[in-house]
Amino acid sequence: MRSQPRKQTSVALRRRRQQLLRHLPPLDRLLRGSLIERYKPCGKPGCKCARGPGHGPKYYLSVSHYGRQPQMDYIPQDYQSQASECLGNYHRLREILDEVCAINHELLCRREVL
Repeated sequence: MRSQPRKQTSVALRRRRQQLLRHLPPLDRLLRGSLIERYKPCGKPGCKCARGPGHGPKYYLSVSHYGRQPQMDYIPQDYQSQASECLGNYHRLREILDEVCAINHELLCRREVL
């Protein structure tokens, strides 16, 4: 989906930028991090989990901040789809911002008004 700004006209670049901005995800539905799915044995001697992958899936949100240890928080299964949606929105936002920045860079290199 990513275009090559140098091969497009300035009008096409501005049109593409407007199109991208219309497809921004809702900014109140963003979440940065990764969702980790785990299966864990409970430790009870006769439990079936001792012979299989364990109980689960259990979901954990992992969030890293510069200069700090990653933080892992348990996400109940009922909230897993909500967390996944918000994580996807964040990644989509980053893609859109990268492309808008590339378009603006190209327009500035052409000595044009943004």
